[in-house]
Amino acid sequence: MADVIAPAARPANSHFSSGPCSKRPGWSLDALSDAPLGRSHRAKVGKEKLKLAIDLTREILNVPADYRIGIVPASDTGAVEMAMWSLLGERGVDMLSWESFGAGWVTDVVKQLKLADVRKFNADYGLLPDLAAVDFDRDVVFTWNGTTSGVRVPNADFIPADRKGLTICDATSAAFAQDLDFSKLDVTTFSWQKVLGGEGGHGVIILSPRAVERLTTYVPAWPLPKIFRMTSGGKLIEGIFVGETINTPSMLCVEDYIDALKWAKSIGGLEALIARADANAKVIFDFIADNDWIANLAVDDATRSNTSVCVKIVDPAVTALDVDAQAAFAKGIASTLEKQGVAFDIGAYRDAPAGLRIWAGATIETSDMEALMPWLSFAYESQKASLAKAAA
Repeated sequence: MADVIAPAARPANSHFSSGPCSKRPGWSLDALSDAPLGRSHRAKVGKEKLKLAIDLTREILNVPADYRIGIVPASDTGAVEMAMWSLLGERGVDMLSWESFGAGWVTDVVKQLKLADVRKFNADYGLLPDLAAVDFDRDVVFTWNGTTSGVRVPNADFIPADRKGLTICDATSAAFAQDLDFSKLDVTTFSWQKVLGGEGGHGVIILSPRAVERLTTYVPAWPLPKIFRMTSGGKLIEGIFVGETINTPSMLCVEDYIDALKWAKSIGGLEALIARADANAKVIFDFIADNDWIANLAVDDATRSNTSVCVKIVDPAVTALDVDAQAAFAKGIASTLEKQGVAFDIGAYRDAPAGLRIWAGATIETSDMEALMPWLSFAYESQKASLAKAAA
């Protein structure tokens, strides 16, 4: 290992976690100085802050004016569960999954909601299921960008405009980094801890007019917990969508989200955010193309994520090892980078194949991503040296 020379340059920011993700460039605690701490979120100042967060979300994501946007509890998970428990059951549902979180939504629908008419479209890590086989006369639940697989849908062309069912889309690692076609999405959810680097615990749910119609005309057969209820007496609780949250939000986290939204607006909005993520991902893709020991987990280039870039080790000397040894090799790379202080939290998700997951979202500076790449080689070569020493 002494023969493996560490690169001279280091990333200025070593935070490449896939959530909570890196704060925006230049962030400091001073950005939160205007947070109305110790005040009620129901006070005028609290409502104004929450409404500002909703209005900026609409502006930057280009959400249609007749879509509702609400801030809800329990991060993206809470938003997805709220949608499924409130909306599913009127008709059959097609569930799409190709990574951990999508698989979790399938489990919830089958084992918790216990819906009878469920079709499951599953694909292995690195692949998408057959989107052409999905029936949009039924409700459809899918993840736009598989955070733990690095596989995304290329676009919304597979969703017909004249669908009869609702589309429920978990867009948590896609929102603010990929172009979401809201005309094809009836429910869109995300957490601001992803692409904008906000703090965890809060989710956002975006409802189309078709979703609102379902909410106000359909009553599920099961009781709904209070934190899932978006209607009262058959009418939409409109206050949720202007800043009157269902439960108490953290005004510190809301202020942090507002700061990130203002930063996003200042650099050019959605187009600029997407361009930053694309540039960061390209650095990794170019590195993969130049190094035969590493490959993108996504099989089809058109489905490669530009945020949660997942890679696998394809060196024959490593792939010849048993599964546990391959996992240990990949974990060794991530551990080496963390010990060197150049990249934190980039190991593959616990349910995913052995490898690395590097966040490339808009809050990452491309110069930092470029500085990281030689360190990937260093960590890999260091693990190879350890492997050779153990075999000697």
